[in-house]
Amino acid sequence: MGGFFGVASKQDCVFDLFFGIDYHSHLGTRRGGMTVFGEAGFERAIHNIENSPFRTKFDKDVNEMKGWMGIGCISDYEPQPLLIRSHHGTYALTTVSKINNVEELTKQLFQIGHAHFMEMSSGEINATELVAALINQKDNLVDGIRYALEAVDGSLSLLLLNEKGIYCARDRYGRTPVVVGKKDDAFCASFESFAYRNLGYSDYKELGPGEIAVMTPENCVTLVKPGNEMKICTFLWIYYGYPSSSYEGINVEEMRYRCGAKMAERDNVKPDIVAGVPDSGTAHAVGYANASGIPFSRPFIKYTPTWPRSFMPTMQEKRNLIAKMKLLAVQELIKGKKLLLIDDSIVRGTQLRETTEYLFESGAEEVHIRPACPPLLFGCKYLNFSRSSSEMDLITRRVIERLENGNVTREVLAEYADPESEKYEQMIEEIRKELKFTSLRFNRLDDMIEATGLEKCKLCTYCWDGAE
Repeated sequence: MGGFFGVASKQDCVFDLFFGIDYHSHLGTRRGGMTVFGEAGFERAIHNIENSPFRTKFDKDVNEMKGWMGIGCISDYEPQPLLIRSHHGTYALTTVSKINNVEELTKQLFQIGHAHFMEMSSGEINATELVAALINQKDNLVDGIRYALEAVDGSLSLLLLNEKGIYCARDRYGRTPVVVGKKDDAFCASFESFAYRNLGYSDYKELGPGEIAVMTPENCVTLVKPGNEMKICTFLWIYYGYPSSSYEGINVEEMRYRCGAKMAERDNVKPDIVAGVPDSGTAHAVGYANASGIPFSRPFIKYTPTWPRSFMPTMQEKRNLIAKMKLLAVQELIKGKKLLLIDDSIVRGTQLRETTEYLFESGAEEVHIRPACPPLLFGCKYLNFSRSSSEMDLITRRVIERLENGNVTREVLAEYADPESEKYEQMIEEIRKELKFTSLRFNRLDDMIEATGLEKCKLCTYCWDGAE
């Protein structure tokens, strides 16, 4: 995943840029970057933020950089923003993307004369560099950006900075957001709408799917009108989004309250307390507790002094260990209790199984698990929700493979996605037994969609039902 922020100001923009980027720290852990343009031309800084948060790594840079326009990012994978020199002149580029057709696009570019790409330490091509190469195939930046949006299979939103302004482009299906804020002497563009409010900006507009706009200190002008088809990721509300975030006018925290309430309406267990796995399960649990009348409690507390961030190392085995380390149990709220625990989702199941085992070891009588979204049946193709090498990393797919003796087709998966089917109930029971829960009930897709307040046709639900 990742997030970006850009500022075009009549004054020095570095302060706003620094804090605007920092407000995206929940979206990535590997790289942070800032590029500004001013009297000295372009200045850029990129740092590894795996072991230290963005703010501490960029303290020195923010005091030295000067400029009236700038862009920056928090990235989970590639170093960016990149500085590109081409027939368009020099520009800086940052992206939020997942490009599934990298090999195909790279081959096409080589065939038409593109010389080379730099390899990252992972052996992969920097996705932002690939996007720049696509942009450079056209005679002007607007046509180039539009070409890149259309060429990418997956998702792509971007900010491009040159001496004239900041070009902002939202994914052609709106899978990720781009919002614009305004104050007296500046405009900003952001992945997260809340990132600019404490900096004095007010909401100006939200770019539509495929929309391309250019920001200057004086104005924000649409260059390519938005398309009609939108497929924004529903997981932005369920998991990725910060509580103060809003997408398409729908606040994350409020959506999670409604989501929890929907789960409570369909449930029949009577636990002593309702709890959420911090942080993304907490608001769902509050909604469940409010609707059911069952007390909300916090038997787990996140140790924020040293583990304040939602994301941790990208290596799964380290993530599992750290997820366990950063949650501290409150024994007095566990012993002798019947607990209903809400998490945002179940992916591999490892962490929740270990959490449940620990709760029983700590004296819990019952542990009922309620994921806030339906069972994940497909690996995400659009937002890097899971970079697993195989969908078999999903506990649902492992269970289905076992139940179907390896004969798993799209038609079979459609049956397991139907919460009214016998196959669905069988899958849930197998997962419950494997993870040793007292009971397991997932949120339903129709209830989750209703909780967002948007029509299903405007939401991406691929990871749950395979609908593209």
